[in-house]
Amino acid sequence: MGEAVHETRSRRKTGTTKRARNLRQTGNQAEALLWLELKTRKLGGYRFTRQFSIGPFFADFACREKWLVVEVDGHQHADSSYDRRRDDFMRAQGYSILRLWNHDVLKHRTSVCETILAVLDGRLAENIAVSDLRFVFTPRSLDSISSKTELSS
Repeated sequence: MGEAVHETRSRRKTGTTKRARNLRQTGNQAEALLWLELKTRKLGGYRFTRQFSIGPFFADFACREKWLVVEVDGHQHADSSYDRRRDDFMRAQGYSILRLWNHDVLKHRTSVCETILAVLDGRLAENIAVSDLRFVFTPRSLDSISSKTELSS
C-alpha cells in the first residue's frame, strides 16, 4: 500500500519560515540574550515571537498582543534610511517600534527589560528619541486616540 502524502498549507509567503529561521540562527549575541528574557512569557507574561515577518520585513521581536516591535541594533543602524522605511511600513500596519542598542542589551539588560515592560504596560505611550533609545508610538485605533485626548484635557 502506498503511503499517504500530507500536504501542508500555510498563509505565509513561500520561504518566510526558512528566512526567519536563518535570521534566528545568525542573530547577534545581544538578540540571543534578550530572547532569554522574552521567551516563554518571562517578561510580564507577554508573548513574544522572534524574527516575526511583517510584510516583506522581519521584526527582531514582536509582541502581537500589544502590537509592539522591539529592534536590537548595532551602530550600522544609526540614521539608516532602510530602517526608516521599514519602521514606516510596520507603523502603517499598526505596530509601535522600540529600538535599542546592542550595547545596552549586553550591559544594561535589566533596564532594557524594564523599558520594554513600561511600553507593554502602557506607561510609555509617546514618541521618544534619545541617543540610546528610540520609541515610536502608534495608537491602535481612533477610540484610543480620543480617550487619550479626553484624559489629557
